[in-house]
Amino acid sequence: MPLTRLTLRDFRNHAATRLEGTARFNVLIGENGAGKTNVLEAISLLSPGRGLRRAQPAEMAGRGGDGSFAVAAELEEGALALSTSTSPGAPGRRTVRINGADGPAARLGEWLSITWLTPAMDRLFAEGATARRRFLDRLVLAVEPGHAKQASRYETALRERNRLLEGPGEPDPLWLDGIEAGLAEAGAEMARARADLIAGLTRTLADLPDAPFARPALTYAAGGPTKADALRAALREGRRRDRAAGRTLTGPHRDDLGVTMAAKNAPAADCSTGEQKAMLISIVLAHAELTKGARPQVLLLDEIAAHLDPVRRAALYERLADAGAQVWMTGTELAPFEPLGADAAVWRVADGAVVRG
Repeated sequence: MPLTRLTLRDFRNHAATRLEGTARFNVLIGENGAGKTNVLEAISLLSPGRGLRRAQPAEMAGRGGDGSFAVAAELEEGALALSTSTSPGAPGRRTVRINGADGPAARLGEWLSITWLTPAMDRLFAEGATARRRFLDRLVLAVEPGHAKQASRYETALRERNRLLEGPGEPDPLWLDGIEAGLAEAGAEMARARADLIAGLTRTLADLPDAPFARPALTYAAGGPTKADALRAALREGRRRDRAAGRTLTGPHRDDLGVTMAAKNAPAADCSTGEQKAMLISIVLAHAELTKGARPQVLLLDEIAAHLDPVRRAALYERLADAGAQVWMTGTELAPFEPLGADAAVWRVADGAVVRG
C-alpha cells in the first residue's frame, strides 16, 4: 500500500487533517468546496513539480494559520516518510524531506509515482501544447525519475540563453557555445525520454480492449532535432532568428503530444468532449499498466465517475484494480462508487474536516 497515513496542517481549508487506514481505493465524498480536491492536491505535492493545480506555495497556506503549511505521508506502514512544507518566514519556499533528511523535490519521483486527472484537463487536447507537455512529462517521471533533473537543467540553460539573446549588443559567441552545449545535452535526453514513453504507451494501448474507452493513437511531435549534436548545431544556426524573436524557437520546450482517435482517424481536438475524456482515461490506464511494479503508484482522479455511465465506471474500476496502483477519487455522492464495495475506504469531507466512513 503506497500511502498508509496522510497528514495536512494548515493546507488550504484543512487546518488539521489526518487520514489513516487507507485502502487500495480511497473515495473522498463531500459537497463542492468541502476540500476533497485539496486532499488530492496535497498528495500531488509528494512528487516533483508544483502539484495538480500548479499553485504557488503561498497560495496553499490556510487562511487561519501563520502563513505556512505542511503535508506529510507515510508509505508502506512507516517504511518511508515523505513531507513538504513552508515556514512562516519563507512562505514562498517549499522544502522537502525524505525520511527526515532535506532533499530536492526532484528526488520525490525516485520513491513514489503520482499521476492525476482533473476536470481542468478535460480539454487538454483542444488547448495549447504547454499543458500537453506537462502531462507528458508527468507520465515520463513515473518511468524515469531522472527526467525532472534533465528538465531543470534544460530550463536553466534556456533562460540563460534567452537572457543573452535579449540583452544589449551582440552576445559573446563563446559564452553561447557553452550554454548551448548544455542545453543540447539536456534537451536530447528529454526528447529521448518522451519518445520512449510514447512508444511504451503505444505498445500498451495496442494490448488494451477497444471498448468501452476510445483508443488513442499517440505521436511525438518534436520541436527540433532530438540528438544532441544536431540540436546544438540548430541552436547555433538559429541565433540571429532567435535574437529577432526574443526567444529560443527550437528545442524540446516546443514539443507536443499528438493524439488521434484511432477508430475515426480524427485529431483528438476535433472529437467530442466525451471522446476526449475517454481517450485521456485510456492513456492513464495504459500508463498505469506500463509502470506497474516499478515503484509505488498513486492515481489521483478528481470527479472521474461523475460523467461516466455504469458500464464505463465498472470497466474503469476493473482496470484500476488490475493496475495495482493506490487510487484516490472524489465525488459528491457515494452511489457511483458502490461497485467498489469493501475494496474502498470512504472518507467524508466537510469544511476541511475528514471522517472515515
